Amino acid sequence: MRSSIGQARVWSLISRLKKRYPGSKATLTHDDPFQLLVATILSAQCTDIISDKVARELFKTYKGIRAFAYAHPGKLSRQIYSTGFYRQKSKSIIACAKMILREYNGKVPDYISALVRLPGVGRKTANIVLSGGFRKAEGIAVDTHVKRISARLGLTGHKDPDKIEQDLLAIVPRTQWLGFNYLLVTHGRQTCRAIRPRCCECPIARYCPSRVSRR
Repeated sequence: MRSSIGQARVWSLISRLKKRYPGSKATLTHDDPFQLLVATILSAQCTDIISDKVARELFKTYKGIRAFAYAHPGKLSRQIYSTGFYRQKSKSIIACAKMILREYNGKVPDYISALVRLPGVGRKTANIVLSGGFRKAEGIAVDTHVKRISARLGLTGHKDPDKIEQDLLAIVPRTQWLGFNYLLVTHGRQTCRAIRPRCCECPIARYCPSRVSRR
């Protein structure tokens, strides 16, 4: 079910969130698009604090895509153990590095159709890499924060991330796609938390149909 909310209301939401969180940006540790790709893979089903700590240590050990491509799977798995799903993440990171070397001349592709071909990379990860690594917006990354807040605000009636993204793309002005995820992530961490959201401090509470039951 698509949202019936218009762009005028969404503009108001975005404007208020920008005033409250003027410095919203990608928070995952990275110096280049490939590091952001690795950091995003590590962050799946893991807290940002843990995945960021692990990513920082990894980037000290593995210098560049080639180093990851020839990493020992067992060793890499042990190094990222604390992020959870470590065997699959290790497999995806190594396979991504090898495919980038083999098919993209060692450079992370900067368009979504190529990114989602990489092992273990879906639209969420691809959108994060595009926005944070290339400052390009071909969509809106739907992570746990965006999924939760979009539902609470009535911006979508779906639970599937891909369908949620399509709902958001239909109502969020294209000029705002690049920063929309960052705004909702920051809002989700500081105010609209999964447990005990701070509705009394929320800058967009007046627009939220869930606010009464969450006071």
